[in-house]
Amino acid sequence: MARMPIRPRNLAALGNLAALAAVLAFLFLAPAVGARAQDAAFDAWLNGVRRDAAAAGISQATIEAALTGLAPIERVLELDRRQPEFTRTFWSYLDRAVTRDRIERGRALVAKHGELLRRIQRRYNVQPAYLVAFWGLESDFGKHTGGFSVIGALATLAYDARRGAFFRAQLLDALRILDQGHVSAAEMEGSWAGAMGQLQFIPSTFVNYAVDFDGDGRRNIWTDLPDVFASAANYLSSIGWRGDEKWGREVRLPADFDWEMASLSLRKPLEEWRRLGIRRSDGGALPVADISGAIVAPGGHKGPAFLVYGNFDKILHWNRSLLYAIAVGHLADRIAGRGPLYAARPAKEEPLSRAQVEEMQGLLAALGFDAGEPDGVVGSRTRAALRAFQRRAKVPPDGYPTPELLASIRRSASGRGQAN
Repeated sequence: MARMPIRPRNLAALGNLAALAAVLAFLFLAPAVGARAQDAAFDAWLNGVRRDAAAAGISQATIEAALTGLAPIERVLELDRRQPEFTRTFWSYLDRAVTRDRIERGRALVAKHGELLRRIQRRYNVQPAYLVAFWGLESDFGKHTGGFSVIGALATLAYDARRGAFFRAQLLDALRILDQGHVSAAEMEGSWAGAMGQLQFIPSTFVNYAVDFDGDGRRNIWTDLPDVFASAANYLSSIGWRGDEKWGREVRLPADFDWEMASLSLRKPLEEWRRLGIRRSDGGALPVADISGAIVAPGGHKGPAFLVYGNFDKILHWNRSLLYAIAVGHLADRIAGRGPLYAARPAKEEPLSRAQVEEMQGLLAALGFDAGEPDGVVGSRTRAALRAFQRRAKVPPDGYPTPELLASIRRSASGRGQAN
């Protein structure tokens, strides 16, 4: 058969096919090349962790067993980046944290482990109801401790640039825990952020406060209840918990209450709060006691108010969330047999979305109030700006964001724009 002559048009077609093949090869090979480069960068970084761990006295056997074959966990990064779409309202948070089932189970568990809890109370001076309340909120009494490898999660977050230094230190502490034989790498499971066991201690908290209460040679907050309770009690005792005081109490405020005084930074003796018209939630007089407290209103001036004492600050030391701290205190009260809150629940409690909070922050800045960079998070600067706006608007300056307050800020900003 005669061979077909190669004409210029055929040459062009062959050139196009070659170019197409090159493009397809790039598309298929580029991700693999990128992945290999990323793996190489992570491996180089991990070698630095190995050197730091060895310098800290961690055995080579532990280092290799824990770090060999490690790779970043994409799901951890997804969860770290994920932000809640809506702000949490007081009642929605409390409803999820302090349920009827959790109260009943907490009471049953205090009774079941009563002798152990009393022994721990005698040593650390922390009341059993509080230990069980922390246990309930942190892991639902040990049912949910997280399904992530703590070493893998911490290595992922330490390699990530956002909070790398903090998590690198936590990773080294986690390796130290393994090296001391308290738990195996396979058993060291926790949350995506590296919080471990039934108490959700981060590794540095474990290193500083975990206790081997039953004397078996291991500090085990994963499966050993004596160590779980004693570690929590040791932590609270070490930061100044008072075993003869409550966390606080719900109170009734007078109609003319000065909302500028609702602040954790303003503490007054109970006698002074009594003179200012603060009463117990049932209307009775505050107790006579040599103790100081602060007024907090986590749901704004339309929600419940609480007079909180020194132990409340210790709960905040465990978790900086005001809602978390009130939930721990209230759950402990309910476990101890006290009743529900007196404050009336609103017919409707509408949360603000992150987009709405960002809008609020931007509008406050436009009106001359320093709410910080618009980020959708209601922090201390945003609350201070809200209070300042509320003072100008002659409404109770509680610093609590609501849809109604956002509408008022919008009207004010719109009026200013029209005036300009």
